[in-house]
Amino acid sequence: MEIGVTIRHAAWRTALPDARQVTRQAALAALALSAPPDADELAVVLADDAMLRALNRDYRGIDEVTNVLAFAYGESEPPATAAAASAANEVLGDVVIALETAAAEAKKSGRGLDQHLSHLVIHGVLHLLGYDHGNDGDAEAMEEIEIRALADIGIANPYAPPSAVKNDER
Repeated sequence: MEIGVTIRHAAWRTALPDARQVTRQAALAALALSAPPDADELAVVLADDAMLRALNRDYRGIDEVTNVLAFAYGESEPPATAAAASAANEVLGDVVIALETAAAEAKKSGRGLDQHLSHLVIHGVLHLLGYDHGNDGDAEAMEEIEIRALADIGIANPYAPPSAVKNDER
């Protein structure tokens, strides 16, 4: 699958110079653990809080920033022509991630931005593949796949409680 990464907010280049590589690796990890999509292209946009807030407002009716949004192709009206239908089937969708929110979350959790970006990319790709977290059962299933995909690229479980500091390390 072709994974296109677009940097729409230049601060990503400074905050995480290898953001494109991190993004592609995470997307491939998510795709490897899921049913193969009927698509050959995925787009990831590394944006800022302002863009995510606008998208969240315009497409979900929620006027606040969020860390990641996923837009699956083919969820709107059916294509008008056979050629449009063929093109729509080739693209899985878009994952859009906000730098400021992602960086703040990474800092709060004590993780690197690269690790949190990987988690957000995997989370977004899983949404494109039909996973959701609207109820406890679905959330647990989605988290389990996220944990496995992250482990496959050497990143620890983001849902595990932080390990306690040993007394002799203080």
